Amino acid sequence: MDLRIFTEPQQGATYDDLLRVARATEDLGFDAFFRSDHYLAMNVEGMPGPTDAWLTLAGLARETSRIRLGTLVTSATFRLPGPLAISVAQVDQMSGGRVELGLGAGWFEAEHAAYGIPFPPLRERFDRLEESLEIITGLWGTPAGRRFDHRGKHFALSDSPALPKPEQQPRPPIIIGGAGKKRTPALAARFADEFNVAFAPVDTATEQIGRVRAACATAGRRPETMTFSAALVLCCGRTDAELARRAEAIGREVDELRENGAAGTPGEVVEKIQRYREAGVGRIYLQTLDLSDLDHLAVVAADVMPHLG
Repeated sequence: MDLRIFTEPQQGATYDDLLRVARATEDLGFDAFFRSDHYLAMNVEGMPGPTDAWLTLAGLARETSRIRLGTLVTSATFRLPGPLAISVAQVDQMSGGRVELGLGAGWFEAEHAAYGIPFPPLRERFDRLEESLEIITGLWGTPAGRRFDHRGKHFALSDSPALPKPEQQPRPPIIIGGAGKKRTPALAARFADEFNVAFAPVDTATEQIGRVRAACATAGRRPETMTFSAALVLCCGRTDAELARRAEAIGREVDELRENGAAGTPGEVVEKIQRYREAGVGRIYLQTLDLSDLDHLAVVAADVMPHLG
């Protein structure tokens, strides 16, 4: 079971805060450091303000050496697909081939309004996401010396040299997630290396994984070529007092976290993760909200990770 650290920097974090967490992630043996791609805090002031996901990952690419780096997930509304393909390929080169691209349609209307980003209706956002996936994979997959063209409803590329190429070949892994019952599984079957179910109960995750497996079969793809993952908020403590302190620090209740997250004693966290493993999940993103508490990660590394194989 891969354990990955997943952060929400829009809630209030500087680059230096993220660097400390990323270095702890690497030193403690976790598989990856991921971050959200948001520009507006949710239910908090979010000082000192947002950091850009791909600028952050570019910096971390040069200041780490082992861990995977990526987004969960980049909003397709934030960046044109051609420039995004360039940015991700460059960060992949800078990291020595450790980048993964999580890409979604975008959902948080308020942050689009706050920073002047167009926010089309849901159907159009999914259309744009599909075209973005076509363009990004098309640019990365075009052989060196060849040109790439795309004529779509929302984007047109003409005579592109399709450069630069990412370090990873044939391309960096692509992650798609969501709860949609039809279009989301179909897009995952077509484009994704990994499908993520975020903050969902085990039975809901099981149902959505089943839909993605069925979509793979319909598309002529072997379902076992897809990695399935889940994201869960982390709150782990060796004692009741430690657990309560960590829950209070993120503004949550212990009982609610035990029900909905990877929360409780280390043994309880192991048990919860094992339930997702039985549902077909092979990777867990631990949403880490208090970025000042590096001891939290140390507890998981010492008392949870060794029991998951």
